[in-house]
Amino acid sequence: MTLHRAPSLWSSPRRSPRGMCCLITMLAALLATTNAFPFLFPRVQPRINWTQPELAEWVIEEQPRSIHPHLELTHHPNRTNSEPSDSDAEFLERLRAIKTNRTATGRMLWYDAAAGDGLVYPPFVDKALKLLNLKQVAYEIENSVMSKVTCTACKAGAGMLQHQIQSGKSDEEIMRLIAEYCTNLNIQSARVCQGVSQLFGSELIYVLKRVNLTPDELCSFVIGDGCSDVYNPYHEWEVIFPPVPKPPRLADLPIPLEAAPFFKVLHISDTHYDPHYVEGSNAECNEPLCCRLSSGRPANPNAAAGKWGDYRKCDTPKRTVDNMLAHIAETHKDIDYILWTGDLPPHDVWNQTKEENLAIIKETVKQMVEKFPGIPIFPALGNHESAPVNSFPPPYVNQVDISINWLYDELDNQWRRWLPQSVSHTVRRGAFYSVLVRPGFRIISMNMNYCNNKNWWLLLNSTDPATELQWFIYELQSAEFSNEKVHVIGHIPPGHSDCLKVWSRNFYKIISRYESTITAQFYGHTHYDEFEMFYDPHDLNHPNSIAYIGPSVSPYYDLNPGYRIYYVDGDHDSTTRLVIDHESWIMNLKEANLYGYPIWYKLYTARAAFNMKALRPSDWHNLLNDLTNNQELFELYYKYYWKNSPARPTCDAECKKRMICDCKSGRSHDRKHFCTDVESKIDEESSKSWKSWFYRGLSNSGEETTKEGSAFNTETTTDNNNWGSVDFIIVNIGG
Repeated sequence: MTLHRAPSLWSSPRRSPRGMCCLITMLAALLATTNAFPFLFPRVQPRINWTQPELAEWVIEEQPRSIHPHLELTHHPNRTNSEPSDSDAEFLERLRAIKTNRTATGRMLWYDAAAGDGLVYPPFVDKALKLLNLKQVAYEIENSVMSKVTCTACKAGAGMLQHQIQSGKSDEEIMRLIAEYCTNLNIQSARVCQGVSQLFGSELIYVLKRVNLTPDELCSFVIGDGCSDVYNPYHEWEVIFPPVPKPPRLADLPIPLEAAPFFKVLHISDTHYDPHYVEGSNAECNEPLCCRLSSGRPANPNAAAGKWGDYRKCDTPKRTVDNMLAHIAETHKDIDYILWTGDLPPHDVWNQTKEENLAIIKETVKQMVEKFPGIPIFPALGNHESAPVNSFPPPYVNQVDISINWLYDELDNQWRRWLPQSVSHTVRRGAFYSVLVRPGFRIISMNMNYCNNKNWWLLLNSTDPATELQWFIYELQSAEFSNEKVHVIGHIPPGHSDCLKVWSRNFYKIISRYESTITAQFYGHTHYDEFEMFYDPHDLNHPNSIAYIGPSVSPYYDLNPGYRIYYVDGDHDSTTRLVIDHESWIMNLKEANLYGYPIWYKLYTARAAFNMKALRPSDWHNLLNDLTNNQELFELYYKYYWKNSPARPTCDAECKKRMICDCKSGRSHDRKHFCTDVESKIDEESSKSWKSWFYRGLSNSGEETTKEGSAFNTETTTDNNNWGSVDFIIVNIGG
C-alpha cells in the first residue's frame, strides 16, 4: 500500500457516550476470556486484501472564501461589564426568600457514592470481570483516562473480533454473539446491549475487514500513549507548509488597552438536550443515561430525577435549556456574537437514529434563533451529532448507506441562517468553515471529529481526513498575508486524549507556525471549566497559544450547568484581538431542585480570581506555575473546574498532576514531553507534606512523653537535632 502524505498548499491535492463505542471491544475481550485467550497477541496475522480508497480531487485554492466582514457592529449605550455577583450571604438570603414563597415541593439530591453500582455478579462472571478488570476499563474509557488495563482488554477484544471475522462468521452472527454476552453477563441492560451491537458492530466489522493491522497496532492507534507507542507507517503523515518564512516572534504579546472597545461573546457548549427527560423518574438506572420514563421507577425518593436536572447520569431537560437561554437573553443584552461548540443530542448512544438527531439539531437551532434574533452565531460540530456517536466517515467513504452527507447537508441548511453563502462548500465537504467577522478578524471553525480516535473510519486512512488541516494552513496563510487575526473554534480540544496523536501533532505544528495570527482557541467536549496551553515545539519556555475549554450546559455528570462570557479586544487601531477577560456562569442544581427555581450567577472572573494582569499565553503559563506551587490556589481552580459542584470528589496528588498536565499538554498523548517537571514538583511538595505530618506526629508524641517524665527528660535535645534525626529515619525508610 502506498502512503499518501498531505498535499502541498499550491499543488493539486491528493486525498489520502463517551465510551460506548468501545463497549464492543470490552465484550469481545470477555469472549476472549472464555476461550482461553488464544488471540491476544498473534505474532503472524493473515494478510487482508485491501486497496487504498479512491480519493476525490478537491482543489483548495479554487474554493470561494469569506472576504467581506460578516458582523455589523451594534451600538450598546453605556455598556460596561456585568455587575459583581452577590456575596455568599446575599446569595443565601435570596435562596431563603425563594424558599419562603415556593409553591413546588423541593427535592434534595443526595448521591451515596459508597453504595456502589448495586450490581451482584455470578461467580463465573465475577472471575471474568476480575481477570480483565472490565469495571476499571469501563471507567477509563468513559473518562478518557487510559491505562494498561484498558490496553490489555482492547488487544484481547480486537484479536477476538479479527478471529471471528477471519473464521468466516457473518456480521449478523458476530453482532448477535456480542449482544448475547453483553446481556448474559449483565454488563448492560438487554436493550442497551442490543442497540450497541447493532449500531456500532456493523461499522466496526466493516472497518476491521478492510485494515491489515495487528491488535497491538489497533489499540495503540485508538488508545495512544496508554497502550505503548507502536510505530505504524500507514498512520504517520505530515502536513506541508508553504515556502513562506515565519514572522519574527515577539518576546511577549502586548497587553490589551484598558477602556478600549471590546466584543462581548457568549460561549455555549455541550447542551445535550434530552427531550425524554422526566422529573421523578429513576436517576440511578444501570444504563449510560437515566432520568427517563424508560429508566423505570426510582427505588426511593432520593433516586428520583430532579425538576431541573440531576447530578447523576442524566442530561438536560428542556425547561432548563429554556430557562438558561431566557436568563442569558435578559442578563446579557449586549452580546455581539455567540460561539456554539457542539454536542446537542443526549447520551442515549445505544438508541439514536439519524432522524432523531437531526430533529434535535433543528429544534435547538430554532431555540437559538428565537432567543437571540439578529445575533451572529458561529457553530462547531460535536461528536454526538452523528448516529452512531463518533462516526464521521471521510469524504472518500461515499456509499449512500454509510456516507456522512445526511448530516453535513443538513448542517449547511441550518447554519446558513448565520453564515455567509461562501462557506457552504466546506460545510458540506467536512463541516468546517472560515468567516471574516470584522475587518482584520476571522473565525475558523474546525471539525475536530477528524482527530477523534473513537472514529473507527480513521483506521482506514488517517491522513488529513477531508484535507481539513491543509485547508486550515491555506486559510491561516491567507490571513497572515492580509494581516488578519484568527480565533479557532471546535469541539474536542486538540490536546485531549480523545484526539488522535498524529493529527494533534500536526495541529500543534500549525498553531506554532501561525502563532502571530491565531490569538485564541475555543473548545468544549470535556464538560469541565478548564484550558489548554500551547508552546513552541522547540522551546517549552515559550507559550504561544491558549485554548479556552468552556463548561457544559449538561450536568452529566456530577456537574452544575454552566456557560461562559468572553470579552474580546474590539475594533480600534491597537487591537490585539486577545481575550481581555472571561466569566463563568453557573446554576446550582441542588439548590434549584430544592427551592423549585434556578438562579444563574457569575461563579468567577478569570483575572480577578487568579490575580492575572492579562490573559496572554504567558499569563496562563505563569498561572500554571502558580497552580503547581500554591495548593490553596489550585484548590480554588479545582472548585471552578468542577463548576462548584457539591458532588465533586477530593483531589489527591495524582489528581493534581493529571489536571495540571492536561492544562499544559495542547498536544495529545505526549505527557512525558510536557509533564515531567510538573509531576516532579508536585511529588516533591507531596513528600514535604508527608514529612511535615510525620514531624508533627513525632513532635506531639515527644511532648506527651516528656510530660509523663520519660527518657526524653534525661537529656535536653535541640529541635535541630530532632529534625536531623527524622530526616535520617525517612531516608532509610525510603531506601
